Amino acid sequence: MATSYSVLMSVYYKESPEFLRTSMESIRIQTAPTNDFVVVCDGPLTSELDAVLREEQEKFESALHIHRLEKNGGLGNALNEGLKICRNELVARMDSDDISRPDRCEKQLRVFEQNPAIDFTSGTISEFETDPKVPFGERHLPTTNEEIIKFSKKRNPMNHMAVMFKKNAVESAGGYRETFHLFEDYYLWVRMLRKEYKAQNIPDVLVDVRTPADMYLRRGSRDYAKTMMKFHKWLRSIGWTSEIDFLTGAVPHAAVCVMPNGIRKMIYKGLRKE
Repeated sequence: MATSYSVLMSVYYKESPEFLRTSMESIRIQTAPTNDFVVVCDGPLTSELDAVLREEQEKFESALHIHRLEKNGGLGNALNEGLKICRNELVARMDSDDISRPDRCEKQLRVFEQNPAIDFTSGTISEFETDPKVPFGERHLPTTNEEIIKFSKKRNPMNHMAVMFKKNAVESAGGYRETFHLFEDYYLWVRMLRKEYKAQNIPDVLVDVRTPADMYLRRGSRDYAKTMMKFHKWLRSIGWTSEIDFLTGAVPHAAVCVMPNGIRKMIYKGLRKE
């Protein structure tokens, strides 16, 4: 498979050096290697993180391109800046604490090869707390464009950390925006679908995702619930969703957000086992 692709990652000072090393290694051992790995440093990093980047620079050699931003500006801003310098039309997203399966990118390249009309794709993720060999659940998604559009009316239709997209399509839709904090990717996918860009998801597990216990705290603040409701109201205002979609999607989600953390954790883990 001769198609070239870029990998886009953002890292900031709170990340774990060991997690970063493992994540970058998972890209280095892909069965379809990248020739353009863009790592955006979202503000100054710790000396330990910088040391990992120096080590990886030696291993990736000319394929690794480190782009440093003076100040931390958030994930959306960092990804937009990194996207500008990605050299290839196909770009795979990668988070700095997750682990791509060795054949992840090969499988995604095959999607674009077999169907040139596809503009973005993701796949199933396997979630774990400490050991990827001991997952607690998987997040499966609809696979066809029609199913993805329908799913997007209630929930995020793509697993962001497992996405590969066409650079021109993302830029044409306006790129990442910070309008809805923590919903930057969901916001982007809906704008792409509205412009009739085509999506497809792979049923296979592509990425092992580190899901720490405090994730449920981050999904449980009233601020998160308010932002989520604002986002779903935007979906309603543009005619993307119906009143029924709002009542059966946004409202129950908001209720989960304000539940005690232990109950919310049980619900999220239950959803992953569906």
